[in-house]
Amino acid sequence: MLGDNLSDTLEKLKITGSDCASDKLDGCLDCLLQALGQNNIESSEKIKQSGILQVFASLLNSQSSCCTAKIAHIIAEIAKNEQMRIPCVDAGLIPPLVQLLNCKDQEVLLQTGRALGNICYDSHEGRRAVDQAGGAQIVVDHLRSICTLTDPANEKLMTVFCGMLMNYSNENDSLQAQLINIGVIPTLVKLLGVHSQNTALTEMCLVAFGNLAELESSKEQFASTNVADELVKLFKKQTEHEKREMIFEVLAPLAENDAIKLQLVEAGLVECLLDIVHLTVNSEKDDDIAELKTASDLMVLLLLGDESMQKLFEGGKGSVFQRVLSWLPSHNHQLQLAGALAIANFARNDGNCIHMVDNGIVQKLIDLLDRHVEDGNVTVQHAALSALRNLAIPVVNKAKMLSAGVAEEVLKFLKSEMPPVQFKLLGTLRMLIDAQAEAAEQLGKNVKLVERLVEWCEAKDHAGVMGESNRLLSALIRHSKSKDVIRTIVESGGIKHLVTMATSEHVIMQNEALVALGLIAALGLQTAECDLESAKLVQVLHRLLSDEKSAPEIKYNSMVLICSVMGSEPLFKEVQSLAFIGVVSKLRSHENKTVAQQASLTEQKLTVQS
Repeated sequence: MLGDNLSDTLEKLKITGSDCASDKLDGCLDCLLQALGQNNIESSEKIKQSGILQVFASLLNSQSSCCTAKIAHIIAEIAKNEQMRIPCVDAGLIPPLVQLLNCKDQEVLLQTGRALGNICYDSHEGRRAVDQAGGAQIVVDHLRSICTLTDPANEKLMTVFCGMLMNYSNENDSLQAQLINIGVIPTLVKLLGVHSQNTALTEMCLVAFGNLAELESSKEQFASTNVADELVKLFKKQTEHEKREMIFEVLAPLAENDAIKLQLVEAGLVECLLDIVHLTVNSEKDDDIAELKTASDLMVLLLLGDESMQKLFEGGKGSVFQRVLSWLPSHNHQLQLAGALAIANFARNDGNCIHMVDNGIVQKLIDLLDRHVEDGNVTVQHAALSALRNLAIPVVNKAKMLSAGVAEEVLKFLKSEMPPVQFKLLGTLRMLIDAQAEAAEQLGKNVKLVERLVEWCEAKDHAGVMGESNRLLSALIRHSKSKDVIRTIVESGGIKHLVTMATSEHVIMQNEALVALGLIAALGLQTAECDLESAKLVQVLHRLLSDEKSAPEIKYNSMVLICSVMGSEPLFKEVQSLAFIGVVSKLRSHENKTVAQQASLTEQKLTVQS
């Protein structure tokens, strides 16, 4: 029955279509709306085949139809159907619909906003047509002019317009950038503040925020508004998981911006997050577990900003800092992780690090690591080692941390096969032994450690681990200046790695390698002679001195090393065979005085020895 009625109606519409004032037209449109309500897909298909979409285009273009709102309503219903969006564009419906946005009639604006929003939904063609017709600017202007009105009709219109903009720009960076340039963000923030009681409108606003917040260019605009206050106010009112989740999805990308981090902290977000942690920590419900993770992750993110972190640290007396400390002994892995990451973030300046070490943080981290030695949680291991590494940076902390047993604790993780853990373990040990001769000697004589370092120096799949292993190997020699350490490293096969390190693309690593090799040549040349020869040390030094791009300190330390290896007969023969004098004599006129002086000394030594 529906099919027959619809076919008749479509035939009548073709005939009366040009007669805009006809009462029959109104009746036909009612019939179409009824048919679409009963079976959208089948009715839409029939409407498309009948050619009525083109009739709608001419009716809308005529600008005099009394049925404009109804036609826009029908288009909105048709465009709910995915297959109908391109036909709507092809029928030329977008330009007249965009023109209708200039109309004053509330119902026409509402249905037009719905129609354009539905045509844009997941439709590249729909968005492009609306873009070309200039639809976004008109909608943003409307929102700007009505965003403070609180009557239900205008709130409904704003909800539709926000939805339209969301569908228009969703997952499309260039259209999102266009909206940001038009200035939609301050308007949406204002709208959120005025209409926070209107659930549908605030939700639509939040989704629009989420759309835009991922874009870097949006964050500066957001930072210049009071978005932090509005979001935190809204967050405090929420009692349902889903609603809080929506706000979290906006907060996370916004909180990547340092200015917004501080605004969120000042607006009281941290207290909200701590409350959520407190309420969900012992729950086994999936929703609560997910929310605990989101809240604690966001807390850690807020601590990545220097100002926001320092504000929460409050000289180590801050209640937030104290609450975070209580997470470390928790039985919840997520909280342990967040606690350790938070400590690592607090430990980003010397003052904080010194205060925390003096107040017993090291033992708490050791206790935490101890719970994760056997089959432990890798992310917790990584986070706790990160915290210890940062805490070990200030000179005054090193001896205290060594006497607290940090090195012994870290060595328990030598057997780890996880590169992130290996990387942090190496960094922590390297920080701890900096200028700590006794500790460097003790660790440098630890055969298990040195053998593991030599193994990791070949971890080509993990550049970070490889680099840190080389740097620790070099550091053990440089800080211990010990013959026993050199012997351990030679016997474990570490010399070739130090020679390779001297050719690194990083000047700091080249230099560390050359200084360590210089100490080997001065303190253990006989022990290391064969390894230095097979690693082609002399050829490497010749290359470094010949290369114009080598940094002055690299040239200087290479020449010091040449002088040192002359005490070995096989190495000296290599020096003679490579005609070093020519290369070195050129460096006597080097712009760096220290390099030029060392070149003169080295040339004299080479000449005398020859």
